[in-house]
Parts: sequence; structure tokens; C-alpha cells
Amino acid sequence: MKKMTPLSKMSKKAQKAYHAKRRLDWNGIKPVTRVAKSKKVYDRKRFGKPFDTEE
Repeated sequence: MKKMTPLSKMSKKAQKAYHAKRRLDWNGIKPVTRVAKSKKVYDRKRFGKPFDTEE
């Protein structure tokens, strides 16, 4: 049976391997670009579009 070693007692190489194994995959999504834009900031694109009118 394998003994459990506390993470703080592991070597840095073993800690790095442990964290890499536990880390989740983002499937190509960059989390930095997924920040919601503030509604207070003026956005030229948001105000310039005309509404769709049914004729």
C-alpha cells in the first residue's frame, strides 16, 4: 500500500506533478478574456445600431 506524504513534505518536482495532474483543462477558453464589460463604460458599438423594424 502506498503511503500518503503531505504536500509540504514532497519535493518541488513532485508538488509540480501533483498540481499539474489536478489542474482542470479550459478546452481552449482563455479565462482572462471572459470578463464581463462594465455597463458604465461608453461603448460606441452598443449605441450606434438601429432597431429592427418590421415593415
